[in-house]
Amino acid sequence: MHQHDLIILGAGPGGYVAAIRGAQLGLDVGIVEKEATLGGTCVRVGCIPSKALLESSERYAEAKQGMEEHGIGLGEPTLDLAAMQKRKDGVVEANTDGVAFLMKKNKVARYAGTGEIVGEGRVDVRDEEGGVTELAAEHVVIATGSVPTGLPGVEIDHETVVDSTGALAFDAVPKRLVVIGAGYIGLELGSVWARLGSEVTVVEYLDRILPGMDAEIAKEAKKAFTKQGLSFRTGAKVTGVSVKGKGKKRVATVEIEGGDPVAAEKVLVAVGRRPNSDGIGLEAVGIDTDDQGRIVVDDAFATNVAGFHAIGDVVAGPMLAHKAEEDGVAVVERIATGAGHVDYDLVPGIVYTEPEIATVGKSEEALKEAGVPYVKGVFPYMANGRARAMGRTDGKVKVLAHADSDRILGVHIIGARAGDLIAEAVAAMTFGATAEDLARTVHAHPTLSEVVKEAALDAYDRPLHL
Repeated sequence: MHQHDLIILGAGPGGYVAAIRGAQLGLDVGIVEKEATLGGTCVRVGCIPSKALLESSERYAEAKQGMEEHGIGLGEPTLDLAAMQKRKDGVVEANTDGVAFLMKKNKVARYAGTGEIVGEGRVDVRDEEGGVTELAAEHVVIATGSVPTGLPGVEIDHETVVDSTGALAFDAVPKRLVVIGAGYIGLELGSVWARLGSEVTVVEYLDRILPGMDAEIAKEAKKAFTKQGLSFRTGAKVTGVSVKGKGKKRVATVEIEGGDPVAAEKVLVAVGRRPNSDGIGLEAVGIDTDDQGRIVVDDAFATNVAGFHAIGDVVAGPMLAHKAEEDGVAVVERIATGAGHVDYDLVPGIVYTEPEIATVGKSEEALKEAGVPYVKGVFPYMANGRARAMGRTDGKVKVLAHADSDRILGVHIIGARAGDLIAEAVAAMTFGATAEDLARTVHAHPTLSEVVKEAALDAYDRPLHL
């Protein structure tokens, strides 16, 4: 039996970051991962490969239309999808190799195989050959992440009807693609294939896209995506998907309750994710889960069983890689020092489409529902000098501040580099800044960050350049 201070189940963003932080704090750490490469869904088949394809497809689209105004003539560009996929795979490999290097650098013991809790402080790791390695530790952190959610009446065959993993690996651009679900994943992958030439239809059960995001920003996003060629069927309930034909003649038909069906060569089911809590031995020690399969933890990430903790997608909260990373740091600091905290009200969300969409804090709808008095400041990219120079003038920044205290309650951005700009808002809100604080902070000129400054100015007084 191998003895450690801390064992971590799962080497995704939450797990591997927890391992690094544990080692930094002097703990003897072991990490268990069933996949051949480290990094979890995010690094292997999620965040990293999708962003690589988004970047490549954006460059392809720009080469096709957008360079002439800069005085650059390229002729008709061609698409080499195999090369694009190869580049994506190379980006993924560099990141997974990086995680493996960090484990070695921090002297974290790696165990390859499927981990299962078998008793208090005990984990068995079963490798591909059936061999079992027994581990023991005073503390066990469960960081097994999440898996795609299915849809009743829809069978994912991983050929014609795929999940997000399959949609990252098409070997040809489908003539027609139906995306079921208008959330982050569906819109990002739908955007990739639309840019590369696919006719994309997004089907969403709710009457809007980007559920949970600020409605004003989501409405503007839908206009932008429609302009790019994506079509939307909102308020549409998918009742089933039938697949007929073989090979290149294989066609899927998406049935919609009370509406016309939609035919396509490929169907992406992107209706969300669920905790990966099955088959890891929770019942062996009696760890509690809720009705959604999430492991129940307290503010210290502790389960109802002493010595067992859980973080990331397998517990309540936003299923985001950076949230899992913060959980990983906090849980280990709790274990080692007694202190560690994550403010879940300030976890940013980003959609890496073009334009990007980023959000942190409360939406305008949430403030209205809660009866919180607020003021709103909005500033368009169109009025920003750097945005004009870049030719990226679509979008806006929206700052919501308390009507009495002026404290920033939410910031929502749609536009170029929104995912980078939101970091300033998160930092400001973390330290309880007001709209005036943000507006009076010096921002370099000309930069896109000035759109944030001007939106803050609009919230507490008046903008300078509008």
